[in-house]
Amino acid sequence: MAHVVLLGDSVFDNAAYVGVGPEVVQQLRSALPDPWQATRLAVDGNVTADVRRQLGGIPPNTTHLVVSVGGNDALRASGVLERTARSVADALGLLAEVRERFQAEYAAMLDAVRSVARPTALCTIYDPRYPDPQRRLLASTALTLLNDVITREAFARGLDILDLRVLCSENADFANPIEPSVQGGRKIAEAIRAFVEAQPEQRDSRVFARVRQG
Repeated sequence: MAHVVLLGDSVFDNAAYVGVGPEVVQQLRSALPDPWQATRLAVDGNVTADVRRQLGGIPPNTTHLVVSVGGNDALRASGVLERTARSVADALGLLAEVRERFQAEYAAMLDAVRSVARPTALCTIYDPRYPDPQRRLLASTALTLLNDVITREAFARGLDILDLRVLCSENADFANPIEPSVQGGRKIAEAIRAFVEAQPEQRDSRVFARVRQG
């Protein structure tokens, strides 16, 4: 029997943003066959460093881990987009500092996750849906640096990827610019189910980026 544990931030802990609709973990429980289980340890507002604390609550019968974190790290560093740069090189240097800091924190988090020794999937950070087109473009462009860290670290460790940038590609997938709606949560839940049902490979990473039809 599979028991999936969700770690990370409000991508999974989105109850406050969907009103009377089901949060992601509820949708996952509905998507999984009986008697499979799903537990949410993710906490709205948490950052990459918080995942190591969440790992302390993992049930003994956990079979799979799914981690979605990094969006709040990006929000904390978003002030860099407002800083003045004298050249493109200066601007890239500022972004490189953010990337290097995130890489160190994300790699340390993954080392802790890997110590649990369960099949694990990592989520990319989806593109925010800010109403202002310029702000949306800048944020999405900057996030490519953090998503590069996530995919590189995943592939280096043979971990799977759930690409939320592709899964949550419609405005209706968002309850607000940065939180998944019921529709977006359903897509995420179906991708998690596909990850859990897939036969684990020995060393190769896999990418889950499509919702199963029917």
